[in-house]
Amino acid sequence: MSYSHYMKKIILFLITCHLTLMGHTQNTMTEIPLYADSIPNSKPAPNTEKSETTADSHILIISNVSRPTLTLFLPARDKANGTAVVICPGGGYGIVAAGHEGYDIARKFNDMGVAAFVLKYRIPNEDWMPNREIGPLQDAQRAIQLVREHAAAWNVNPNRVGIMGFSAGGHLASTAGTHFSKSLINNTGNTSLRPDFMVLIYPVISFTDEVGHIGSRDNLLGKTPSPQKILEYSNEMQVTDHTPASFLVHAGDDEVVKVQNSLRFYEALQQHHIPAEIHVYPKGGHGFGLNNPTTPDQWMERLKNWMDAGGWLKK
Repeated sequence: MSYSHYMKKIILFLITCHLTLMGHTQNTMTEIPLYADSIPNSKPAPNTEKSETTADSHILIISNVSRPTLTLFLPARDKANGTAVVICPGGGYGIVAAGHEGYDIARKFNDMGVAAFVLKYRIPNEDWMPNREIGPLQDAQRAIQLVREHAAAWNVNPNRVGIMGFSAGGHLASTAGTHFSKSLINNTGNTSLRPDFMVLIYPVISFTDEVGHIGSRDNLLGKTPSPQKILEYSNEMQVTDHTPASFLVHAGDDEVVKVQNSLRFYEALQQHHIPAEIHVYPKGGHGFGLNNPTTPDQWMERLKNWMDAGGWLKK
């Protein structure tokens, strides 16, 4: 049996088991390989992936990711409304903060009847990929493709698949939402790689010297990117009339990723008449996940209202 055929059988087996166990329960999770075939833009390397929880903040971080996966969180079938969200946790393109910016968020979506898929995308590294700048975007495109191709099995409407990202994961999500016309993966079935909506939480948007998060830029493009590459991956400059509707959250006192990232992206969306909503809290800093400790307001409730108004929560 070929490796490709073996992996396809494994993925199908995991999906079948997940659907059988799910029944009418919710908030179950299953992790599957992102690619049934060989991983594109990959070269042989030992698997040095490591998961650990930080001692001070108890945040789950995953480092050295070279084998991308998708973790499925499917709501109860009688509660599911057909909408799905691919979630890209943050981590500066150096780690994946899979807990508070991934799994915790996915469970909240399940409570709303939304299927959630946490993407453990590859960390850019020349040790395991020939072209590190496109690896994460390939994984985001593949996640959207995979959800649409398995929409029936996962009780998802293929025309209601969004993408969400936190911090550098927000850069990845906004890249997927502005660079979808060029497929970086095998897509012989011409599955749409355009997300139907975007949710960007304290996102890295720009790679410019003025407002960009240089650590994320260095990790993705290297320390001496060309002006053309900086422009290409500064997503506030890549918005078009076809960019998906977007919801943004940021804190004004964010000293890690400047609030101008969200503000400039919102302005670009407005210029192209793209439906968008933005919430800027006076305080909160960076990386607060679900709960901004400086306010009783819950941005996830604001997101729920936005999705409801947009028809994403209707069955």
